[in-house]
Amino acid sequence: MGSLSKGFSSTLGKKLIMGLTGLFLSLFLVIHLIGNLQLFNDDGGKAFNEYSYFMTHFLPIKIVSYVLYLSIILHAVYAVIITMRNKKARSVEYAQVNGAANSTWSSRNMGILGTVILVFIVIHMKTFWAEYHWGGLPYVQYEMSLQNPEVVRVTQLPFDGNPLVHTKFVDVQNQTEVVVAKDLYFVVQQAFQQEWYVILYVISMIVLGFHLYHGFQSGFQTLGFDHVKYKPIIDFVGLWVFSIIIPAVFALMPIYMYFAH
Repeated sequence: MGSLSKGFSSTLGKKLIMGLTGLFLSLFLVIHLIGNLQLFNDDGGKAFNEYSYFMTHFLPIKIVSYVLYLSIILHAVYAVIITMRNKKARSVEYAQVNGAANSTWSSRNMGILGTVILVFIVIHMKTFWAEYHWGGLPYVQYEMSLQNPEVVRVTQLPFDGNPLVHTKFVDVQNQTEVVVAKDLYFVVQQAFQQEWYVILYVISMIVLGFHLYHGFQSGFQTLGFDHVKYKPIIDFVGLWVFSIIIPAVFALMPIYMYFAH
């Protein structure tokens, strides 16, 4: 146990933890993106609100969410520790070393990029995650015809102090499926009608793209996946999927919501 603790407390151990947590957070981004794509559905937020309920009440997902919170904290803390240790180790700067020639802009500014992302995560979780769990959110009722499920009737159920619960049932008499859900979609709509939040979101996604451009391949390199067989694939996925496509689609969401509503 002592040697294991010593190993993780070393610089290499800290980089290993950063690599593992970083790749786990990258995987979460994919899942989070798939779920948030429900915002593009023209159903009054039904799919998105059902997704939100599932993500906060399905036990395995709840357990993974605690791992997610821990990963964010560990990734941020160890990033600060490693950055401070590296700066301390560089007590002498050599004039012949050209940092710009030997590293990318992203790799040289990971601390700044990470700080911006951390601030965004705090604001993002306060706006949506905390509001969903502890805010006085209204509920919404969806009624879908069993003959034509694409037709959705939406009825707002304002929060009046009496707690409602997520409900889903079939009304046989009226031939409809009824869903009553906490209306996080309404909160998203309200947030993405604020220009400052849309701008913050888009800028944060650009920053995220630069952060992942270096972080994704660096995480695999730390874990030893830097062989010539794997590197081209890792670099391709890191650049196009995690650095460009995922941040771009995330950035498109607030822009779409802002102009669509």
